[in-house]
Amino acid sequence: MDANEHLIFNKGNELVQQNFIPKLDIKSEKIEEILPKNLIRDELRIPDISEVEIVRHYIKLSKINYGVDSGIYPLGSCTMKYNPKINEIVARMTSFSKVHPLQGENEGALEILYEISQMLGEITGMDGFTLQPAAGAHGELVGLLIIKKYFETRGIVKNKIIIPDSAHGTNPASAKMAGFSIIELQSNEQGEVPLDHLEYAMKQGDVAGIMLTNPNTLGVFDR
Repeated sequence: MDANEHLIFNKGNELVQQNFIPKLDIKSEKIEEILPKNLIRDELRIPDISEVEIVRHYIKLSKINYGVDSGIYPLGSCTMKYNPKINEIVARMTSFSKVHPLQGENEGALEILYEISQMLGEITGMDGFTLQPAAGAHGELVGLLIIKKYFETRGIVKNKIIIPDSAHGTNPASAKMAGFSIIELQSNEQGEVPLDHLEYAMKQGDVAGIMLTNPNTLGVFDR
């Protein structure tokens, strides 16, 4: 990015009229008379910028950035991989985006959740699935806590997690949060995890689990 490129908060001109909102023609009340003082936020730092300037600012930034729509992006994990545009359209449907945790249970939503969990179970060979985690790192932590509780309830001491050096940064962070120590596997020149290194790590004892994706975070498939 150009070193002279300003943040959007540093743009604009307070002396130039940008908004043309008509004057209020009805009686209004002060916010201080409606809400308790502790609920009133400080003044928002919103710059005085016209709509066209905002559009130009972010279009310029998008041209500087590199992503899946501008070229190949081999990341093998997280959400930065290529997602078909129809997926984005479906995810924005109000049937999903407007669902609220406190609204009445709806059979349609429950059916979708149930069928997705069944599909994921068939794909992975698992007996059960949870859709409670809100994101990937949250899912990691939930999985690790399940592993931890599994061994604790059986009185078995397992306090180590094997993680390759090519893993996503949230992997070791999640393991640490769950109270595990980490055994790091060094990748070879091809970016793969050597099986003999993995076998050696497994023999160290007290191994509770492995955090390994295929392809890995660099988009390399382990053979």
